[in-house]
Amino acid sequence: MQVLAQLLPAGSALPPIGYLLVLAVAFVAVAVSLRRIGPHVTDRVVVAFAPWMVLGSSCYVLYQAHGVPPVLRPFFGSPTVYLSVATIAGAAWAATAGAGLSADRWRLPSVPGIVGLSGTTLALVAVGWALAVGAPGLTVAWPALGIVIAVVLAAAVWGGLRRAVPKTQVTGAVGALAVFGHTLDGVSTAVGLDVLGFGERSPVSRAIIEFAAGLPTAEVIGAGWLFILVKLVLAVLVVVFLSEYVREEPAEGYLLLGAVAAVGLGPGAHNLLLFTILTP
Repeated sequence: MQVLAQLLPAGSALPPIGYLLVLAVAFVAVAVSLRRIGPHVTDRVVVAFAPWMVLGSSCYVLYQAHGVPPVLRPFFGSPTVYLSVATIAGAAWAATAGAGLSADRWRLPSVPGIVGLSGTTLALVAVGWALAVGAPGLTVAWPALGIVIAVVLAAAVWGGLRRAVPKTQVTGAVGALAVFGHTLDGVSTAVGLDVLGFGERSPVSRAIIEFAAGLPTAEVIGAGWLFILVKLVLAVLVVVFLSEYVREEPAEGYLLLGAVAAVGLGPGAHNLLLFTILTP
């Protein structure tokens, strides 16, 4: 447990046992329901959960900004908030797939469409709530620039990867999401560190940045560049490594690659929203 605590970001803690039991029971119930229903897993389904990843990050920002009612606060801490959001997202998926909703039968969006739309709606509410909490002292320019840089850089890397390693094309939109998520995490961390004066909470990331800070390049271009490079290399390697798995076992491969995307997109979205509403 002590080793695990050293690997988790600073500020991570479990909620009181009562909250933890409620969340555990709900999570298991949703997992059992999904296993029983056996919903079809495609790249579109996995990508539909991207807004839910942003929702989890936004809820944690609200927790850090003390914008959550006390009775709900234990559900919004780290890492609990991600399990809370995963439970709600899974319930939405189970309810949608279990009801057999489809464009042909009910004239409604497809299962990925409903999952994505519901997640987007909740994410927008959470982001708007966080911006309201942080107003009027919002810092918009640098986080916005970080998003633009991440989009351009991820597009270039993804395009180059598909041409250099054609087999990665099988990962589709999930592969692109994984590359973008980790690019966003790297760029947002560099912006927070080198421009806005924030520190790094994750021990592993902090070690990389401390190493870069000791290099001669630190005085010229800062220490964040190495973290961006590491995140890009890791994302590319994982996508290449999982390509064959996605080809052979699409459902499991897409889910695994979606989890990889989540550990990049989640922290990246968290960073940018936190930088927008708080000062270091």
